[in-house]
Parts: sequence; C-alpha cells; structure tokens
Amino acid sequence: MGATSENTLNLPSARSAVLLLVDGLGLEQLQRHSAHAPFLRGVMKQQTPAQTEMSSVYPSTTAAGLSSLGTGLGPGEHGLVGYDVYDPQRGVVINQLGGWDERTDPTNWQPQPTIFDTLNAQREAGDHGIEPIAVSLPAFEESALTRAALRGPRFIGQTDLAKRFNQAAYEAQRPGALIYLYVNELDKIGHAWGPGSAQWLEVLEELDSLIRRLSRKLPTGTLAAVTGDHGMIEVKQEDRIDFSAHGELIEHIAHTAGEPRMVQLHFAPDATASQRAASKTAWQKRFGGRAWIATRDEAIAAGWFGDVTERVRPRIGDLIVSGYEPIALYDARRAAPNSFSMVGHHGAPTPAEVRVPWVIFNTP
Repeated sequence: MGATSENTLNLPSARSAVLLLVDGLGLEQLQRHSAHAPFLRGVMKQQTPAQTEMSSVYPSTTAAGLSSLGTGLGPGEHGLVGYDVYDPQRGVVINQLGGWDERTDPTNWQPQPTIFDTLNAQREAGDHGIEPIAVSLPAFEESALTRAALRGPRFIGQTDLAKRFNQAAYEAQRPGALIYLYVNELDKIGHAWGPGSAQWLEVLEELDSLIRRLSRKLPTGTLAAVTGDHGMIEVKQEDRIDFSAHGELIEHIAHTAGEPRMVQLHFAPDATASQRAASKTAWQKRFGGRAWIATRDEAIAAGWFGDVTERVRPRIGDLIVSGYEPIALYDARRAAPNSFSMVGHHGAPTPAEVRVPWVIFNTP
C-alpha cells in the first residue's frame, strides 16, 4: 500500500492492512495480565518497549480517542472533548456516544475530513488504490460518532465477535484493503466488572486467541497491528462519589459535563470572578488531595487537549476536576442510578488510563 502522508511509524509497504482497535485495552493492564494473552505476550517480547507503546489522548475516553484515530487530530481540534460535551451555541450538554442530541448534526459538530474521507478522495483522483473498510458492530454504522469522526469507509456490520475477525481476514484478501476492525467487548466487561476481574480475563483470553488465528489467516503481504483507545482502572464503591450532594461544589455551576474521571464544569454566565475562584477553592478543599483541579486555561496550557481551536475552546469546562487517585465523581442529578455500579473507569491523564499498546502482530 502506497504512503499518502508522512510515515511517522516507519511501517513497511504492504499489500493490505488491518488495524485492530480493542476498546479499553490499556498497556498496563495487558502487561499485568500477559499470562492470559500468550500470543500478544510472545509478539511483544520480540519488540522493544518503545515499539509496543503509544499514548492515547486526554480525556482518555472513547469519544475523544476514536475521533483522534479517525481524524488524525487532537480533541482540541476535532471537538469531541469528552463523553458529555457542552454545546455553547445551544447551551446544552451532548452525549458523544449513545445519547446524541438529534438537533445536532454530527458533520457540523466535527466538520474536519476524516482520514477515511481523505483516502476515498485520493483513490477517486487516482492517487492510490487503498480502500478503507470498517468491520464493526451493526449499531455503529450510522451512529453519531461514526458520522462525526469515523465516516468514509465501506462499513460491514457483524454482531458476533469471531465473525468480525473472520470478516477482517476475508477482506484482507483484497489488494489495497485498509481494514479498521473494532472490538468493544473488553471495554464493556471492564466497566461492569473491572479490569483484571475473572470476567475481564476471560474476554482477554478470547481476544488473544482470535488475534492469533487472524494472524494465521491473513494472506502474505498483510500488515496487522492492535492498539487501544484508552486503559482502565478499578474504582471501589466507596470512591464513587456524588459531588452534587455538596452544595458548595455546584454553586454557580450551570452545566456539568465530561465523565467521572474528568469532570468538566461550566459556570453560569453571571458567575463573577470571585465566585469562580471560590468554586475552585471549594473543589480543592474537598478533592485537592485526590484530583487535579484546573481552570480551562490551565488545562489547555498543560496540553491536556492538544492544540485547541477557538471553535472548540468553549466546549471545554471552565473548571476541570480529574482524579489522579482511583475516584469517580458523579453528578447524580444527571447520572443514571446504575452508573454508580460501574467498576471500571477511565478519562483521566494517569498512565494506567493513557498508555495503550501498539503491537504489530503480522508483517508483510
């Protein structure tokens, strides 16, 4: 496959390629439980540590990570800056995954071309013969996230996990095929039971076996790699906290967004500078020993969202609270009651949540 941009990963030329994205697969979790992934462990042993690691984005959450994968841009440019994101134009909070506001057009919310769009345009112009193909769950074909940041590939929906892998192997027979293979099962089980739980390990073992079999099925000349969009930590029940129960923390706050590991707070328009400062002080007093507490300007200056455009800037919270200890902070006025039963969490810029594997398991 011919290169269409700078080859920063020094990847070899290939007849076809498969990128396996395992939602929720963090490097630290994979390393800690590598005995349950013998195939990947063996491949990683043949590579240097630097060759097997990448960094996800901040916030370390699916909407932001997959949008960066699909666009090649940081969250501060593509604009999907969290799980729940404030829309300053309409004054509402929009869920970036399952609860998208129907009055918000995904292509206007994220107007930059995706990498798949660019490949299609270049192929139509005769620049190359690369065809982007997405193999994912059928429910995601027309999802808002797909339309915003992953639009463009020929989409093939498969509900069954093994069938997704078989479909990827089949599509790889086609010269020029660039296959994006998406797996969400590990993330789902991690949220429900926690990373490292017996249930999570069972899914990891199944994935490792499917990756091994995929490697054997791929035709000669195929490049294949696996990565994740974020890692995950376990948060104990007593550390899943309803911050809305503390009046001083929500005073002068008009909207709460983000996720439990990176809460984004938007002040009421009439909140004064002294009231905003008092709010930050209140958060520091209650959670300063367990979380980073930063204003929007401080977070942007620290590089949390990458380069930030003026279009995206007001979507980011005026005040951001991100746990460096294993805590999860909820606004119970908005969160579903079953949210508090969630064991696995991610979103903060801790190594366990940000470091993800980059494992090339098949080379041309």
